[in-house]
Amino acid sequence: MFGRTAASATTGRFAAVTRDNSAPVRVTAGGVGEGSCRRQTWTCCSSAVLRGDSCERARARRGETERRCRMVRGKALARCGLVLLSWWLCIQSVPIVVDKSEEKPHEENLEPPQSAESGLHYDRYLREVIEYLEKDPHFKEKLKNANMDDIKQGKLSRELHFVHHNFRTKLDELKREEMNRLRMLIKAKHDIEGGDGRTVDHQALLKQFEHLNHMNPDTFEVEDLDHLIKSATKDLENFDKDRHDEFKRYEMMKEHERRERLKNMNEDERKKEEQHYEELRKKHADHPKVNHPGSEDQLKEVWQEGDGLDPQDFDPKTFFKIHDSNGDGFFDDTELEALFTKELEKVYNSENEEDDMAQMEEERLRMREHVMNEVDTNKDRLVSLSEFIAATKKEEFRERDEWETLDQNPSYTEEELREYEQQLTNEKNDINMKSAELQKQREELERKQEELNAQKLGLQQAVEEMERIKSHSSNAEVKRESEPAPVAPGNDQPLPPGRQQQDVPVLGHS
Repeated sequence: MFGRTAASATTGRFAAVTRDNSAPVRVTAGGVGEGSCRRQTWTCCSSAVLRGDSCERARARRGETERRCRMVRGKALARCGLVLLSWWLCIQSVPIVVDKSEEKPHEENLEPPQSAESGLHYDRYLREVIEYLEKDPHFKEKLKNANMDDIKQGKLSRELHFVHHNFRTKLDELKREEMNRLRMLIKAKHDIEGGDGRTVDHQALLKQFEHLNHMNPDTFEVEDLDHLIKSATKDLENFDKDRHDEFKRYEMMKEHERRERLKNMNEDERKKEEQHYEELRKKHADHPKVNHPGSEDQLKEVWQEGDGLDPQDFDPKTFFKIHDSNGDGFFDDTELEALFTKELEKVYNSENEEDDMAQMEEERLRMREHVMNEVDTNKDRLVSLSEFIAATKKEEFRERDEWETLDQNPSYTEEELREYEQQLTNEKNDINMKSAELQKQREELERKQEELNAQKLGLQQAVEEMERIKSHSSNAEVKRESEPAPVAPGNDQPLPPGRQQQDVPVLGHS
């Protein structure tokens, strides 16, 4: 409607354009008509001739008329441009009202966030299964609303029946790949252990298959998801303990090696080494205060130094949203441990001789376990927003005591170190005994090899002697066959073979 009205007004305005006392020039929406100007020029010339004017005056009047036509045409085009510009500006300035209540939000097709590494031997299989299950809207909704008890009891596993066929097909492929990987792994272990003469522990090998239903190697079913959930839950509960035990062995081995080096030094070298060791310990212990992990002071320090925000404006909900890096509404192990980096940097520096980065990772693990024990009320190894908000309202959240580092809490006692050294001694003795037995077996094998070589040499000599005798006999036989047979006197025929060696009787003798 607006376009038709504006066009009508424009046409009317252009139609109203006229010239002065001369013949009228018709102007349309497209500009001045060329035919009208030519007709007007011809009319002017004809009138001049009829009035008796000279041809020169007529041509002058014709030029004047053409000039006026061009001026009128230019003015009309300029006015046309101005009107079109005004029309365009009016269209652009018209407000457009959008009913936001009927507008559907734009949904982005985002890939699911990558799961953090669990450290399990089937970690890749676990992460890929989780990622494909989360792509299914129905299962993702059920997973979001499920609690830890439902997951452990297998209620969530039954939702696999409703997962889309395309995702089920991909899960089947993942299981077949995992089965092939485990078969190759077990075969390699079996060959190594069998080749060393050790007894193969088949029960230990079968435990490699506990996270799936190995009786059905082709398709991913409810039993597979149930096996995977139960195995991952059990293994993750023991994973932190295994990491602590591994770190303890590392620390005791490091101290054992240091003491062994001291035993091989003279008195002066030993004193210098002990002095240097104490200086490094004191230097390492000299660091700023380490805030209690998960406390108000620790989180505000991250808020200020890491996020660049004012500590006075600290808001737990905003803090949670900022550091929930994958946006799933939970703090997992990796996201929690990232919050302690500022505190750990106060104590550990990879460029310092006195700082051990293995100790820093153990410290990070201890901090994460402490926060999980305080905040993770449903023990699902995740911190939800509600759990985080509830923890900030406790009295412990305002705790200002300094966190005790590994320097103040050694990972082993002196008695444990002595037991470990005794274990190392026993292992060393066992290795020496096995080495001595292997040396004896080697010497015995070498002796038998020498005997075999001697027998081989004797057999070769006997074979050579037999070949020599056989060759000599063959040569003698050939020589006898090459000699001419004896002929009887008076007879050109040779004697029969049986009589060639007999004496021929002489006449006149008896």
